[in-house]
Amino acid sequence: MSSTAVSAEDESVIADPRRRRAILWAVCVALMAVVASVSGLNVAQPQLAATFDASQGQVLWIINTYTLTLAALLLPLGAAGDRWGRKPVLIAGLAVFGVANLAAAAAQTAELMLGARLLSGVGAAMIMPVTLSVITSSFPGEERSKAIGMWTAVAGGGGILGMYLSALLVDVASWRWLFALPIALTLASVLIGVRAVPNSREAAPGRFDAVGALTSVVAAVGFTYALHEAPALGWGDPVIVLTLAVAVIATAAFIVRELRAPFPLLDLGHFRTRGLSSGTTLLLVLFGVQGGVSLVLYPFFQVVLGWSGLLATLGLMPMALLMMLASGLAPRLAARVGVRAAMVTGLVVAGGGLALMASLVSVSGGYRSVLPGLIAMGLGAGLAMTPSTEAITSSLPREQQGVASALNDLTRELGAALGIALLGGLLVAGYRNAIGDRLDGVPADLAATASEGIANATAASRHADGHGEQILTAAREAFIAGWQQAMWVGVAVMAALVLFIVLRGPVSTPADEDTKVDAVGKQA
Repeated sequence: MSSTAVSAEDESVIADPRRRRAILWAVCVALMAVVASVSGLNVAQPQLAATFDASQGQVLWIINTYTLTLAALLLPLGAAGDRWGRKPVLIAGLAVFGVANLAAAAAQTAELMLGARLLSGVGAAMIMPVTLSVITSSFPGEERSKAIGMWTAVAGGGGILGMYLSALLVDVASWRWLFALPIALTLASVLIGVRAVPNSREAAPGRFDAVGALTSVVAAVGFTYALHEAPALGWGDPVIVLTLAVAVIATAAFIVRELRAPFPLLDLGHFRTRGLSSGTTLLLVLFGVQGGVSLVLYPFFQVVLGWSGLLATLGLMPMALLMMLASGLAPRLAARVGVRAAMVTGLVVAGGGLALMASLVSVSGGYRSVLPGLIAMGLGAGLAMTPSTEAITSSLPREQQGVASALNDLTRELGAALGIALLGGLLVAGYRNAIGDRLDGVPADLAATASEGIANATAASRHADGHGEQILTAAREAFIAGWQQAMWVGVAVMAALVLFIVLRGPVSTPADEDTKVDAVGKQA
């Protein structure tokens, strides 16, 4: 096993608290630029369609190409950062990301816009894993936990904050100004990072695992695409079935390759450790539940309560802000009670938030009926995410911190897509089952339209003569029924996850994990 190739001079400089703060600012600002771009364009779908005369399918490709590219390249580019040097990869990624966002802001055709989003995804995949691996390779034990807490806060709440700022820019200016935020953040990160971020890299043994990288790309693209498109196309659609089949085959090929390769991209033996297996499982499920909750809340705010897109995004801010606050406090909790107890505490609080949203939500109660659940969900998620992220990074040696960071990021991306697909499907099924009996006496064509979804029902109610109020009431009640079904399933999943963490969660404290990683990193 190789040693960390950081010079003695770099180590003495990194010991300076002022430089560590500058490093943390640089990587967190870069991370904010990446996560804010994941969902930013969602608020501008009508404007994109009008500007480029694009179909809904083309608009969705413009939005999702970024996510697909990011998810596909995380593992190979995370490994590349370890080999080539984290600072060069970070600065190069920021340059690519910044140029791509400038191109997107100025794009005059849908094709140019699509290419710019693809290039943005490449830059983001260079940036995201490096931001965390810079922290894990540059910060000492206790300071590392605090820095990971800050990173987790930005990763967890930055998307919602970015979406709110994006919605605000669309309302007061135009969709092209959406790219001003990531461009400004990119410039700030470059200015700080050029001076502060150390050029740490590892003397990796053997050749780069190109076959493992290729199979991981195919698997990540396949699963991410299928999970994003299945809610619209249906799980039985030939495109979805074929994509999932290709993804499963690529995953199997990746596993076989990594088990046999002398120098694998990802040593699968590390999954036998409690930290890696429990940390990745927790983040997969938790981000899945969060993604499903966000999917459910937006139509509740916009259609049931009649809020604007900007106000609906603002409604999610308590969850995002409390998640960011709790992520910063989580290292202290983990230091007191241990990593496993901190993870379980966070999951119990978050699961309680889901239960509150399932039991208290009502049309008459409005926003107040979901606010307690949002608060508990934010607090619990923040407390659980930071120790989980540290458990993942502490489970792999220092020369694979880029891979550990990429695995952490990929787990989040796939979890969110999985949660949106599954909880969204439960919401739709519950809505359709509940609305049928409530439309007695409504003409068949109007009833069929109303059964497609609450947005369709709201539109149909405006032209339904004497049945408008009945359709609207039925749709709102059916939506609440579907909501409750999805949330209670989420509660059951969270309860199963708590049991898994109790049985398989890491038993050591963060300090213990740091000692292990430091020992591994010093072995020659």
